[in-house]
Amino acid sequence: MIKIQAEANVPTEYGIFRMIAFSEEESDWMPHMAIIAENTDFSQPINVRFHSECITGEVFHSKKCECGQQLDAAMKFIHENGGIIVYLRQEGRNIGIINKLKAYSLQEKGFDTVQANLELGLPADDRDFSAAIEILNILEVKNVNLLTNNPEKIKIVTESNIHLNKRIPLQIDSTLESEGYLKVKKDYFGHLLEDDDE
Repeated sequence: MIKIQAEANVPTEYGIFRMIAFSEEESDWMPHMAIIAENTDFSQPINVRFHSECITGEVFHSKKCECGQQLDAAMKFIHENGGIIVYLRQEGRNIGIINKLKAYSLQEKGFDTVQANLELGLPADDRDFSAAIEILNILEVKNVNLLTNNPEKIKIVTESNIHLNKRIPLQIDSTLESEGYLKVKKDYFGHLLEDDDE
């Protein structure tokens, strides 16, 4: 069972957020995080984003994915409208940064993101969003507006004890480098993405 290990207010370029670290043990150096906007009204449906760690996109601004831009957009939206980002430490669809770089190497040879994972003997997507539900329960969140394009995240909420009020799209325009990645998201994983020219 995860629990709150530490929390503090953190000023960011988007505003001040209450950041809470969740893990089973205090010694865990990679806890999940809840990032809560100051103006969040817990008596109303809460805007929530489940976001999985992506060091290449968020820290090094890789153009191969839109993860960093999605996190930035979510922080801006939630600062302006209230809400919570549940930041999950499951890098590279939970295969880790070493395997992610191995998959990138295969992508350079023509494999798409799913094919590369499978070629390495890894699942196409090994993420687990149950910790996000656990965190929302600890925070006593009952009703959410989910910022997502991912039907799996919608499913995990609808199958939980938390009510899904509505989905809020969080789409980032593709680039030359991310076009294939987003195509796999739409075609293989069924992400709810509109074509850029629509």
